[in-house]
Amino acid sequence: MIHSKNNSEHYTWGNSCDSWILKDSQSLSVKQEAMPVATSEKLHFHEAATQFFYMLKGEAAFHINAEKFIVKQGEGISIEPGIEHCIANESPEEIEFLVISNPSTCNDRFEIEK
Repeated sequence: MIHSKNNSEHYTWGNSCDSWILKDSQSLSVKQEAMPVATSEKLHFHEAATQFFYMLKGEAAFHINAEKFIVKQGEGISIEPGIEHCIANESPEEIEFLVISNPSTCNDRFEIEK
């Protein structure tokens, strides 16, 4: 089956952010996500999952172990298990990206209270 935003399960998270589940199995998760201007997720980590974020549109700020990285359209970034991270849209336009997790992050997300 061909997967796209048009035929995939959708949910919202955070402050009006969108996620489309393109593939979800125990060993692999692929999601396409969109974040409006001035939105972010909470700082967290995963015990088992390695994640790869690939920017489809715009640029995102990644806060990783208290360091900030700007990832632009056509670029990606890997985050290993146990690494504190979050993504934020600090740009003047909506951003879209793929997030690929191996294994799936289901029951493997631990928020950090600051």
